[in-house]
Amino acid sequence: MSTTSPARIAVVTGGARGIGRAVGEWFLRHGCKVALLDCDSATLDRTISEIARPGDLLGIHCDVSDPAQVDRAVAAVVAKFGRVDALVNNAGVAIFKPVLETSFKEWRTVMATNLDGAFLCTQAFGAVMAGNGGGAIVNVASISGLRASTLRVAYGTSKAALIHMTKQHAVELGDAGVRVNVIAPGPVETEMAKLVHSVAIRSDYYDAIPLNRYGTTEEMANVIGFLCSPEASFINGQVVAVDGGFDAAGVGLPTLRRRKAEAGAELPGAKA
Repeated sequence: MSTTSPARIAVVTGGARGIGRAVGEWFLRHGCKVALLDCDSATLDRTISEIARPGDLLGIHCDVSDPAQVDRAVAAVVAKFGRVDALVNNAGVAIFKPVLETSFKEWRTVMATNLDGAFLCTQAFGAVMAGNGGGAIVNVASISGLRASTLRVAYGTSKAALIHMTKQHAVELGDAGVRVNVIAPGPVETEMAKLVHSVAIRSDYYDAIPLNRYGTTEEMANVIGFLCSPEASFINGQVVAVDGGFDAAGVGLPTLRRRKAEAGAELPGAKA
């Protein structure tokens, strides 16, 4: 009789591309079975085909802001895998516009996916986890939820609310054995970033990040995977900024770099 533990089951929203896909692939590499949820059915179908793990991977077309679709997704995951051990609320949208030009419709579009979607999925999948004795949930917020910046009144506010909602869920669901944490990524090399980050914005980020670069989707997935793993069994209700030091940095970093470069140029034998 085999003593091998059954595979853990992970659900990832916004799983067709970017951070979500990287997270799904992290779980698969670590012996889990995975359900990827996304409202972009064409990209989701392509991702499922490219990963090519039909026995371990389920793709579900789902708009997480729709309670009925979320309920159907839960039923599909339980029907195929029987349980849920981890949920990653990654689905998100961004509208970057000045405060006075952001319409209420745009505000609600962002809130519906980024905040309502995480609320609905946490309720639905969290109930399954609580019924099975526990699990882990990781929400994907943003550094924009910790510090304000321009053009992000809807996006930043949704992510700040998601961070606080994480703590609310951590308190109550923790009592049922379900840990809830949140990461706050800095800028990450994703298709969304390529669409909305101009050359000037990218330059501003490089100036403000001590590690002087964007993060990768794999780096986000590594942190999320750890927070869902048994190794993080006593971590609950925490915000982890995965941002290369962006949140820690104040003013003066470009000046510091310039002075170091100038000092290096003045050393004997230094090339101009």
